[in-house]
Amino acid sequence: MEERKDIETIMLTERQIHNRVVQIGHEISKKYKGKDLLLVGILKGAFVFFSDLVRSIDIPMAVDFMAVSSYGNETESSGIVRIMKDLDDPIEGKDVLIIEDILDTGHTLNYLLKVLNARKPASIKLCVLLDKFERREVMDIVPDFTGFKIENEFVVGYGLDYGEKYRNLPYVGVLKPSIYED
Repeated sequence: MEERKDIETIMLTERQIHNRVVQIGHEISKKYKGKDLLLVGILKGAFVFFSDLVRSIDIPMAVDFMAVSSYGNETESSGIVRIMKDLDDPIEGKDVLIIEDILDTGHTLNYLLKVLNARKPASIKLCVLLDKFERREVMDIVPDFTGFKIENEFVVGYGLDYGEKYRNLPYVGVLKPSIYED
């Protein structure tokens, strides 16, 4: 695959990711058994994680998607969050679990949680594949389910992108700085 030449190191292998996603699926199944669960996948970055996670959950659930943006094609968040695609159905009275690819500064998820909490769900929790804690600026955003805590590296793969590329890599890799630095 041509994109692999742009990867400095593989941070998380396909096998590591698969094993952890299955574990999280079992944890979610246990916690939400008997509840009116709605999984909300955050597009585009979480779509691969979301798909694998849904198949690892063995209780009834509904799914929906939102698309939010604060990065565009940049490596740093602009701090301005825009909802590009909203939920299709109301969430009032439902147990909502947001599925996100990466928790970085926390600004995007802080905004999203405020918007969704105003819609009166029974509960709202957060599941992230990657938690980049050392970059956190909104300290009260704490994931309820976490795949991996990672160092402050610019990562791509398994749904995460740079300029809409690298999402198809089956692992999470550190992108070579020469690719995104001017």
